Amino acid sequence: MTENETPIDKDTTTSRRGERRLDPKLLEILVCPLTKASLDYDVERQELISRAAGLAYPIRDGIPIMLPDEARKLDES
Repeated sequence: MTENETPIDKDTTTSRRGERRLDPKLLEILVCPLTKASLDYDVERQELISRAAGLAYPIRDGIPIMLPDEARKLDES
């Protein structure tokens, strides 16, 4: 955690601008539940992106929702 971030809980931090950020260590271990591929973190939309599956998993209140039924298809806005 940098000096510009404050802890929200053990897996989430927030910057001084109020943006929530997931713990980088959590991002290292999370994978897409369908493809087991790595995920990209979209800070602005608060989503974890699985390019292999074409899905964006939402992050709600700092908690990644890794359920395919809850994911947005990448071709949707």
